[in-house]
This record gives sequence, C-alpha cells and structure tokens, in this order.
Amino acid sequence: MPLNVVNDRDGSSRIILTEPAGSTAEVLLYGGQVVSWKNERREQLLHMSSKAQLKPPKAIRGGLHVCFPQFGKFGALERHGFARNRFWSFDKDPSPLPPANQQSTVDLVLKSTEDDLKIWPHSFELRVRISISPGKLTIIPRVRNADTKAFSFMFALQNYLYVSDICEVRVEGLETLDYLDNLMRRERFTEQADSLTFDGEIDRVYLNTPTKIAIIDHEKKRTIELRKEGMPNAVVWNPWDKKAKSIADMGDEDYTTMLCVDSGAIDTPIMLKPCQEWKGRQELSIVSSSYCSGQLDPRKVLYGDH
Repeated sequence: MPLNVVNDRDGSSRIILTEPAGSTAEVLLYGGQVVSWKNERREQLLHMSSKAQLKPPKAIRGGLHVCFPQFGKFGALERHGFARNRFWSFDKDPSPLPPANQQSTVDLVLKSTEDDLKIWPHSFELRVRISISPGKLTIIPRVRNADTKAFSFMFALQNYLYVSDICEVRVEGLETLDYLDNLMRRERFTEQADSLTFDGEIDRVYLNTPTKIAIIDHEKKRTIELRKEGMPNAVVWNPWDKKAKSIADMGDEDYTTMLCVDSGAIDTPIMLKPCQEWKGRQELSIVSSSYCSGQLDPRKVLYGDH
C-alpha cells in the first residue's frame, strides 16, 4: 500500500497513518511534525493550540515536533532551531532501518540547504521514522554528519500532551533528580517532590533522567508512558495563565489541557565526527491506570512490563 498523502487547500501535505486496531496519526511535511495522534476510540492524545496556524516560516504550536540543532534559547540560533520550520522530504532510503509498513509508518528526511549553512555552517542529514501501533507512537530520529569536520548539536522531541485537567495530572520518574530552572536563569536545583504536580508555571530541564517517565491523568484514569533512548534530558513545561495570555498563537485556556514533557540531549550536546550517525528513540504508550484506594501503584507504571 502506498503512503496516504492528503494535499490541503493551503498547499501543505499531510500523511495519514493508520493501523488495524483503529488508532491514527497525522504528520506534516512542514517541520516533520505530528499534529494528531488518536487512539482506537478516536480520543486525541496530542494537544494542538486552539490558535495554531500553518504560516511558514513560523512553527506550529502543538503536537510533536523536532528541535534541531538547538533547544530553546540554549544557543545563538532561533528558539528551538530551524528543523521545525523547514519543509521535509520523504526518505526513499531509510537504511539501515528495515523496510516499514507504509500504512502505519513514514520516513522523512531533512538535508542542509545553502540557506541553512549560512546560519549553521555544518552539512547534515536529519531523518525521522514515525510509526504507530496499538496504543503507541514511536519516533526514531537520526542525525548524520555529512560534513568534512566534526560538529555538535542539541536535539529534542517536544511532546505537547493532551490532558483532561493540568491540576489533576502528576509526573513520576523525575524525583530526586537535578534540573535547570528556566524561570530562575537556569539555576540548578534538585527535585524534592515525590512526584510532580502542577499549580503554576513550570519550565525545567531535568538532567540524567531515566529511560521511562510516567504522566498520570487522574481524571481520565490514563497514563502516558514516555520511554526514550539517546536523550538523557527531560523538559517539563506549562506556561500557566499569565504566560499563556502573552503567547500570540496560544488560547488563553489552552494551558489547562496541555503539558509538555520532552525528550532531549540539551545540557550536553552530541558530538559527531564526519560520516558518523547518532540515533535516538522515543515511544509514547497509553497505559490504563490501575487504581488502589485512589492511588496509582507507581511500580506498575515505572517498572511494569507493558
């Protein structure tokens, strides 16, 4: 089966991914961005801003997008780098990855252009494989040094997760870890809470994080499990009410139903020699929460074999 590509009125192209159990995803060639992921019950699992717009060269707020070769303002380039506001291409040769089912998987590639080289003078090839399976969205990013000199880069997958109510959400797996607080000029702190809950603006880069983090939505009785490889950082962000009002492409109330938990290699950039390739992996999985006297058993979430 060929890829299911839809050409929208605005000239953009979307790839529709499907799998037999009924879950779906939509991916744009612009930014290589996942703008929808729905489970078999058609429930949206990613959050798109109510004011999100496709207006190149601006990035689209929401979904799941690629930050390369910089995250945030951790460098001299534009915020989150330029990969998220470039048009990507279909990757005809994703080897050494095995061939994939084109109904449930798409391979995309972004290669440096002359304009890119003016602002970041390193030849690169950035690839992502995006695939869905029942209850799971998997991203495999790869960066290849196509230059004659070594270079270093930051990388992140920014995940705008849809939650029923930010005040009823908690995150497990980051307790006792050090983090850089972007609201305090990146001062370093140690997480004191047993789990993260939310009652105000948060913008933190956690260091040396585990491969698995759980985002527990009490109201939906649902847990999103984030597993990652090759990306030691986790970023947690919610702008809360005042900041949300100051963001032009974000609705005033959007913060109440979203939480960003990102995978990344940020505080220690990745170094590649010529012809070397870096590979990461991220899986978002839906796990139904098992309750016991109103509490989730964290061992099942963090260590259970799902």
